[in-house]
Amino acid sequence: MQVYPGRRGSLCGNKLGSTKSRIADKPLLTMKTRRVLPGWEQFDLFGCAAQQYLRLSSVPTKAPFPLARTRKTSDPRPKPLQFGEYFPCFGQDTVVRAAVAEPQRLSLSPRAVVQGFPESSAAVSFPKLFKCTKIDILQLRTGGAKRPVFGDYYHFRHRRVVKRSLSDHRGAQVRLERDPKVTWSEQQVSKQRKKRDTVTEFVDPKFRDQWYLYNHNHQDLNAKAAWQLGYTGKGVVVSILDDGIEKNHPDLSQNYDPEASYDVNDADPDPTPRYTQLNDNRHGTRCAGEVAAVANNGVCGIGVAYNAKIGGVRMLDGEVTDMVEARSLSLNPQHIDIYSASWGPEDDGKTVDGPAKLAKEAFLRGVTEGRGGLGSIFVWASGNGGREKDSCNCDGYTNSIYTLSISSTTQNGNVPWYSEACSSTLATTYSSGNINEKQIITTDLKSKCTDSHTGTSASAPLAAGIIALALEANKNLTWRDMQHLVVRTSRPAHLLASDWRTNGVARKVSHSYGYGLLDASAIVSQAKTWTNVGPQRKCVISVLSEPRNIGSHLSIDKNVDACLGSDSYVTSLEHVQARLTLTYNRRGNLAIHLISPAGTRSTLLHPRPHDYSSEGFNDWAFMTTHSWDENPSGVWRLEIENVAGASDYGTLTQFTLVLYGTGSPSSSSEQPQSNNDICKTLDLSMKCIVSVSLAGAECNPGYYLFQQGCVKECPAGFAVGSQPLNYTVGNYIQPASVPACLPCPSPCVTCSSLSPPFCLTCPDHSSLNQISGTCLRLNHSMRESPGAFMEELKPWLKHDSRLPLTVAMLGCMAIIATFAGVFLMLQLRSGALIKLPSLEPGGGFSLRGDRVVSYRGIPTVWGDDGLNTESENEEFDVHNERTAFIKTQSAL
Repeated sequence: MQVYPGRRGSLCGNKLGSTKSRIADKPLLTMKTRRVLPGWEQFDLFGCAAQQYLRLSSVPTKAPFPLARTRKTSDPRPKPLQFGEYFPCFGQDTVVRAAVAEPQRLSLSPRAVVQGFPESSAAVSFPKLFKCTKIDILQLRTGGAKRPVFGDYYHFRHRRVVKRSLSDHRGAQVRLERDPKVTWSEQQVSKQRKKRDTVTEFVDPKFRDQWYLYNHNHQDLNAKAAWQLGYTGKGVVVSILDDGIEKNHPDLSQNYDPEASYDVNDADPDPTPRYTQLNDNRHGTRCAGEVAAVANNGVCGIGVAYNAKIGGVRMLDGEVTDMVEARSLSLNPQHIDIYSASWGPEDDGKTVDGPAKLAKEAFLRGVTEGRGGLGSIFVWASGNGGREKDSCNCDGYTNSIYTLSISSTTQNGNVPWYSEACSSTLATTYSSGNINEKQIITTDLKSKCTDSHTGTSASAPLAAGIIALALEANKNLTWRDMQHLVVRTSRPAHLLASDWRTNGVARKVSHSYGYGLLDASAIVSQAKTWTNVGPQRKCVISVLSEPRNIGSHLSIDKNVDACLGSDSYVTSLEHVQARLTLTYNRRGNLAIHLISPAGTRSTLLHPRPHDYSSEGFNDWAFMTTHSWDENPSGVWRLEIENVAGASDYGTLTQFTLVLYGTGSPSSSSEQPQSNNDICKTLDLSMKCIVSVSLAGAECNPGYYLFQQGCVKECPAGFAVGSQPLNYTVGNYIQPASVPACLPCPSPCVTCSSLSPPFCLTCPDHSSLNQISGTCLRLNHSMRESPGAFMEELKPWLKHDSRLPLTVAMLGCMAIIATFAGVFLMLQLRSGALIKLPSLEPGGGFSLRGDRVVSYRGIPTVWGDDGLNTESENEEFDVHNERTAFIKTQSAL
């Protein structure tokens, strides 16, 4: 037995249960080596009183004898430890006293060999002989570890066994197994283990080309960062409502979910699309691959939520009725989490259409009963009618409060030529652009891949995949929670548009992009800690008491209290609807705007040049999301303008303002709360910038009141003015006014002052007078040259005159007479027999009795082509027989 000096400690008693100890001037650490089995060593250390600690650092680096050797004894086998002896117990860099319990039989455990690389170590089970306060590994020069693995299992190393070998050392193992005190032993082998972290480098051949998922310049959907957080869509079910899904596609079959699929067109469970020579029914399969294409299978690319379950509903490959839509929208709502739809009414710039009775009921039941009451999530493509100047607010599916409307942007962040702009769009994802910009990679029919998926059809499934990631992060999100998260985490990023505006809560919003580009990482990060918003409240306000003539411009103001004093009281907005009933002789000439009390201007309808309808709108709910989280109390303004000639006319017979929202601000880190009852408003640095007194409230010098806060500069569309306020002082009402940012007066878009009003910019259909600072509305012809043309036209506008009409008629008569004179002169010079033109049945005219020239649209030839060719007749018949029930939102 050898003794080594230690820095501190005590000399222990030598009997079990002894609690007395004598303090030594030089505390001792005693070490004893014991030979357990041939080649195996066990070290016993003791030298501390009960519950006392001695630091291992007190052991000298040079021992009087080599610690790697055992002391030779006459008996090669160790004697059993006796009750009452001391046994070492090792804590974190400490040695503590432990008493030996009653001797027990040695127990052993099973063998496992992986990859066949044995190590020079073995796990051995010893009797459970002691109890420890703290246990850790003590490494001595032999490398022996005396900490139990757990219970009575121990790990030792054999000096004569090579650490790496192609075969196990059977001899040493057999000797251990034959020892009567060893009930189990196993030679340890090196095993290959991989971290189950989310894979970010994929073997799928098209992944490197999926620029919209991960791009080195960060112009992407930030999907890779969401995967690195561990979210891949696992446990979330998405269904594609379209023309079917190729369930056996090698990049979809692993994630295919039959419970999320159905063939509504043929009423059977198989959603496989009908194959044609032109692959007409490829749309649904392409959308499905964007959501949940399998990762790391060497096929195509990957989906945004590559571990989500995917299904498909075949409902567009046949006659689409209200019943077909309703059955599709209500398929298995307790199993399906997200429904993705990339279709809608005709995007021709003149259609106004939306869901009928059954489909509306399906939407309502979905958000109230789906997902166990949390609400089904409906993702919708905003539309491809950009070339036709269409408005997605005339599409009742994207214009619904129950759908999450998604628009598109190109690879370079431009507005695509097919994209529609409207106030109901909530956010944006990537899609195709011009010929020099990349498109979307996804699955295609017949087990193929494509790199040419386009239009807002491609944008909606990408959004559905990102929403699936958020649902995996928080399964308790409601359908409204998801829209709140989209509003808060979408980012304007590099998206280029001329209509970015800052709303009343300092968020940027655009009619082309909504609140911006979806951010997968941001939405899952915020979803994890999101607290559900309160119950939805609905405040309905009837604004119009009698019909109003629209004329060239109609403006209606309404001061509302947002149903104060009732259960419908709304203090924080979500969706806002303006339900309008009106007639107009040419609907496409109308522009409709809604301005919130915070000054946020939403374009509910922009002019549609191809809409010649005189039907107007019948209780059509124009919806905007641009005032999200604003306080709805205050003055709302509706503006209806005729952007064409003054000869148009119409009547507004109904205007109902519907405010959806909550009774309290939603959960968000964007809205810090103050514990200071005196300070009512904080700036971004959490400093009080509003002082409160009996006379009222005002911002500190240099700030202006805006909404419920103070700002240094008024945002676009606002100017500094005096805001009257009333404060209660005791039993009296104390009037006051404070400097505040107030909306610019109509029709100014931006202004520099309110009194007198001085406009800086005007609407597109108006001209700015630089001297007076006023906006003058122009008719269609005046927009060609608004400046000089107005000056020339002023004398004619002062009084009603029929002279222009007379001049036009005389000019036409002169042209006709000149034409007739030249024609007769040519006939006389040629000496031909002249037969004057005579009107023929069918609207044409004839120069000879046996020849008829028919005028069909734009004339191309004067001659013998009055009869239609066979090809022309066929084309005409096909055109007349063509009927479109639903047009997929895919750009050609």
